[in-house]
Amino acid sequence: QDYYGKELQKSEDLKTSACVTLARPLPKVVRDALERVHEEVVARYYGCGLVIPEYLELCQILDLGSGSGRDCYLLSQLVGEQGHITGIDMTQGQVQHGAGASPCPASILPPSFPSSSQVEVAKKHVAYHMDKFGYRKPNVEFLQGYMEKLRDAGLADDSYDIVISNCVINLAPDKRAVLQEAYRVLKPGGEMYFSDIYASQRLSETVRKHRVLWGECLGGALYWRDLYSIAEEVGFSPPCLVTASPITIVDKELEGIIGDCRFVSATFRLFKVPGSSRAGPGQVIYNGGIVGHERELVFDANFTFKEREVVDVDAEMAAILQSSRFADKFLIQAGRANAAAPQGCC
Repeated sequence: QDYYGKELQKSEDLKTSACVTLARPLPKVVRDALERVHEEVVARYYGCGLVIPEYLELCQILDLGSGSGRDCYLLSQLVGEQGHITGIDMTQGQVQHGAGASPCPASILPPSFPSSSQVEVAKKHVAYHMDKFGYRKPNVEFLQGYMEKLRDAGLADDSYDIVISNCVINLAPDKRAVLQEAYRVLKPGGEMYFSDIYASQRLSETVRKHRVLWGECLGGALYWRDLYSIAEEVGFSPPCLVTASPITIVDKELEGIIGDCRFVSATFRLFKVPGSSRAGPGQVIYNGGIVGHERELVFDANFTFKEREVVDVDAEMAAILQSSRFADKFLIQAGRANAAAPQGCC
């Protein structure tokens, strides 16, 4: 709350590249949507590039750690007026400068950007964006709360098509609780699509308790193998790696504390696959038609589906496509995948 609500006032205040790493090239529809987001919302946002999955029309989406609301306002345009976006963030309260105040005073911001919490920034621009998008009523809402305790914020079971998160799960002390809550609120066939920071090893106590390293998303980074075990425990399908980028650390003091550990910004997708959808391997044909991905859908690091091309998939991917929102975009046939087909979507 201190680091993101007080000390950081713009992305240039960050000491590593962890929260500004781009995930992958953006489709034109997403770039155009970003241009319609208020400049203060963009200036006060810290995340690993953009976390925007495909095929979002009419979806109900939950953004964990929504910050100033940039991704929510982007998604608001992509789901359309009949879709809905909920953002939840733990930051709250107006920042007071004075005795014991943040070393980053409000004077570093332009006069039009008064110092305020992330949630306050997001909320105050709702009317601006709905007018900009031509919507008659808001399709976004922002809640103050913790992503480990979504029930406390009134979020019901099986209520969202997609849960996204942009470089914030590392800030949660109990990451299993975050994934468990995400699984609970997702509808059957729903997806958790998220970026985060992962470490090449389990972190020492010194690193985990370092105030700046925690705020910079490194101190709370999960050992990457632990993501796979937690996802399995919670009930998700095996993690599908979408993209990964190494993290650079520009502060020499922090580099010395970290030692030989390496960090990566990675985007994964997890699915809540119903037991009834699990079968054997098969062959799938992408019918095309997803806006921005009409000819080719890069699903993850292993699977790229080209329009009208037959692709062998393993049982996990067949179950994901059959039970998720992508089902009507694919022709799925049971059958034995050939030996060269990737096994598992990790």
